[in-house]
Amino acid sequence: MIAWLIAAGVALLPVTLGNRAARALADATWTHRCPRAALALWQAIGLGAGLGAVGLGLVAAVAPLAAVFPHGMHTLIRQIANGHALDGLGLPHLAALAWSAGLLTWLLIHTIRTTAKTLQERRRQRMLVDVVADHWPAHDAYVLPVAEQVAYCVPGRHRRIVLSQGTVGLLTTQELEAVLRHEQAHARGRHDLALLPFVALTHAFPWLTTARTARQAVAVLLEMIADDHACRAHGELPLARALVHMAAGRSASGPASTFALADAGVVERLQRLLSRRDQPRWVPAAAYSTASLLLSGPLAVLIAPLVCLTI
Repeated sequence: MIAWLIAAGVALLPVTLGNRAARALADATWTHRCPRAALALWQAIGLGAGLGAVGLGLVAAVAPLAAVFPHGMHTLIRQIANGHALDGLGLPHLAALAWSAGLLTWLLIHTIRTTAKTLQERRRQRMLVDVVADHWPAHDAYVLPVAEQVAYCVPGRHRRIVLSQGTVGLLTTQELEAVLRHEQAHARGRHDLALLPFVALTHAFPWLTTARTARQAVAVLLEMIADDHACRAHGELPLARALVHMAAGRSASGPASTFALADAGVVERLQRLLSRRDQPRWVPAAAYSTASLLLSGPLAVLIAPLVCLTI
């Protein structure tokens, strides 16, 4: 019994701590100075909570089949292979098994739907850009013949960096270079892949405030990471001035499946650019350690049956 309680507690830890950790992380100020570490922590919170919820159901489901969880999973797998999957399981255990299978299926369905919808929208955006915009070979960008201030990236294998004539005419050469470097960072870093799971999570659980908070926070962190790439090449002031010009137009937002320069966290990003300070090295180290801790429990529960099988 003690072994089962330990396994259940390890799986349940990120589920119980996930909401508190998300609220604390959303209110933290250090995240703006260490966006990569904060992004890793958000990813660990989301993945750890999902794996923990699935693992907890499996732990409860196979409890009557063996003295310890890994052996219980082995017994269940053998019963499934022999056509006797439900032998030895009572109604509560079947409910727990259905919980794990249903949750995993629900998450996979919404991830696949979100991915398919996003890819379809990006293909449409690329076609429109190729038809309407003029290619700017010197910067591998596409310029729309409109007066509004537009700057965004259509990510993917066939990425498109899109500007408008209004943006090209408004910004100085240095500001424009900073904007291009920012959008290139989104494309090369495949920031769309980092954001996609959080978009899928909000679609799967639209009633969860934590899911919406995570999506918004991650979007801002990805913008800050792209800002850092631009600042390393051109400094903070050109990008800050470009942000002010683009945000003032209020037409800088790109389509939902793109990364637009002034879409997310403009005020926070401006404050960060104009008051940059070095963060102590222990802060990102602590964030990465916490992320590893949140993931280690659920992963240990799910991997233990595989490890024991090979011993």
